[in-house]
Amino acid sequence: MKKYIIFGISFIILFSAFQILSGYFLTLFYTPDITGAWNQAGNLSSNVVIKGGSFINPLFFAFLAATIAYFTPKIFVKNNNK
Repeated sequence: MKKYIIFGISFIILFSAFQILSGYFLTLFYTPDITGAWNQAGNLSSNVVIKGGSFINPLFFAFLAATIAYFTPKIFVKNNNK
């Protein structure tokens, strides 16, 4: 159980760090197309809808997938030893 707790904590920390670094590098190397955006601005609606996402949901599902991946080999190894 101790190995799983260490795995879980390290996974959450590494997942968060990789998400932040990925966002940083994507923002750093992004070059906007200003003229293309200006040409399309006339067709847009004047209403603004702000919709925020949650960081918890992707982290939860990634942690759930990592948990399943962590315990799956143990199930198959246990069945082969019988």
